[in-house]
Amino acid sequence: MVIEPGGKPVIGKFILALMDPGDEALYPNPGYPIYESQIEFHGGVALPYGYVEGEQNFELDFDALESQVSPRTRILIFNNLQNPTGAESSSAELERVAEFALRHDLAVLCDEAYWDTRYSGRSESLASLPGMAERSVILYTFSKKFAMTGWRLGAAVGPAPIVDVIAKLNVNDESCSNHFVQYGALEGLTGDQSGPREIVRILKERRDVCVGLLSQIPGVSCFTPEATFYLFPNVSELMARKGLASYNELRRAALEETGVSFCTRLHFGRALPGEERRYVRFAYSGISVPLIEEGLGRLKAWAEA
Repeated sequence: MVIEPGGKPVIGKFILALMDPGDEALYPNPGYPIYESQIEFHGGVALPYGYVEGEQNFELDFDALESQVSPRTRILIFNNLQNPTGAESSSAELERVAEFALRHDLAVLCDEAYWDTRYSGRSESLASLPGMAERSVILYTFSKKFAMTGWRLGAAVGPAPIVDVIAKLNVNDESCSNHFVQYGALEGLTGDQSGPREIVRILKERRDVCVGLLSQIPGVSCFTPEATFYLFPNVSELMARKGLASYNELRRAALEETGVSFCTRLHFGRALPGEERRYVRFAYSGISVPLIEEGLGRLKAWAEA
């Protein structure tokens, strides 16, 4: 294991450790934007794979995965408990991902930033499946569970040959995290856990309010994820009802008419070929229930007008 000044640098160092210029890496799209940029920055070929709507939540598009992989593919970036969709793989889906990675001999970055930000059930790591620990690096961050976002502390956990390279890059690139941040993380890991539990309780309350209000807006449908603090509602019908042809028209109209701003699907990667459904992302980590009610109430009134 190596401790990092934030989780983001691990992504680039993992790519550097395992990929030569011209090699390919699979990454989720929509997904955390830095995946794509880091692959391309280090001379790799970024291959996106997407998600489809299932019965309870978004599910991995395995057809896209299979169509993208080639003999030049070296890396699979896998973000379970996903930003921006809130998607969580079932045990069966994790087994399919593991079989895919083993069959194509891929190294896997398991981005598990939201491992502890969940409202029911238990998180399950791809690295726990047979044959996966030897080829997986887990990305963990202290930002989410302990609300240490601005303190920038994360960790990479994986096989020694890979982590040793990441550590060498880390020493020459960033040196180390400062002392007060390390002591803060130590207290978070070993101290009273009532604070993190209260964070999750508050986030669940906000999630429930958000989902309830979004479901009342004409033309909007939304899953109820059991982890993360993101919602990724489908707004295709809303845009059609309002005569809005693009994401830019949607966000500008909503902001000007209601004062409410949000990210759209295009903030999380380039649109995939044939993509027809439209989505926006709401993050409820930093907004109180009264403000959620006010903002989504304004969006509802605008949608109904």
